[in-house]
Amino acid sequence: MMITESGRVVGIEEDALWVETVRRSTCGSCAAQKGCGQGLMNKATDGRRNQLRVLLGSQPSSMFELDEEVGISIPERALISGALVVYLLPLLSMIAGMGLASNYGSGDGVAAIGALLGFMAGAALVRLHASYIRNNPAFQATVIAKDRPSVIDCSLVNASPHSE
Repeated sequence: MMITESGRVVGIEEDALWVETVRRSTCGSCAAQKGCGQGLMNKATDGRRNQLRVLLGSQPSSMFELDEEVGISIPERALISGALVVYLLPLLSMIAGMGLASNYGSGDGVAAIGALLGFMAGAALVRLHASYIRNNPAFQATVIAKDRPSVIDCSLVNASPHSE
């Protein structure tokens, strides 16, 4: 399954576009908006935009212009696995670093240094993973519509890449 979004082209590379999307939030209609961390984050970053590198696939970059509206899609699997890598890997490596440091020394200072080193190792692994999947289409957003992103054919979005 694919998740779709529309955005504006802010940069053009030979094999990819840089697309700026606007964060959307339904926090205004939520009953828990005052006690919700997500609502506070949305208020703090109100109006900020995200820029994504979007692969072109078989489309030539000459088809696109700056400030053009495009529709993009990203595999749901990429979002889920990305969230696990970004949040869980540094946390687990921090805990492992703390445990290893505690085995070789005593005291809270040693455990804290081990946790910090483990966290830094986890963050380095996240960057390594990001560079590894940078051009892997299974994990990257792709352009699915040009000029009229609000008119996206859902059959194209939900189609399996292996089906014909």
